[in-house]
Amino acid sequence: MKLIGNILWVVLGGLLVSLGYLLGGLVLCLTIVGIPFGVQIMRLGLFALWPFGGEVVSRENPVGCLSVVMNVLWIIFGGIEVALSHLTLGAILCCTIIGIPFGLQHFKLMIYALVPFGHTVIYR
Repeated sequence: MKLIGNILWVVLGGLLVSLGYLLGGLVLCLTIVGIPFGVQIMRLGLFALWPFGGEVVSRENPVGCLSVVMNVLWIIFGGIEVALSHLTLGAILCCTIIGIPFGLQHFKLMIYALVPFGHTVIYR
């Protein structure tokens, strides 16, 4: 079921979401200050490409206060907008029965997009 969901996700718009994240990550990596943010956005882009079967979990060994500072900077400079876009898309998709699984994937992406530092994705 995960394979079918992921294939439908990619065909019905997940590829565009993923390419947007990967392009944004590449642009951020052009500056030295933006490299940590660009790497996290690229990880988010890879998760956005194949979200069914993945789960966002906290890392066992967080970096400490550095991840908190980076998350605060991320939220201030764009994380809220990205998370709200996933919240909006998830709410719209959950209005139909067919769209509920895709809406739930947007909610998972919303969590990772809001606080990407100190979290990782595991596939089961």
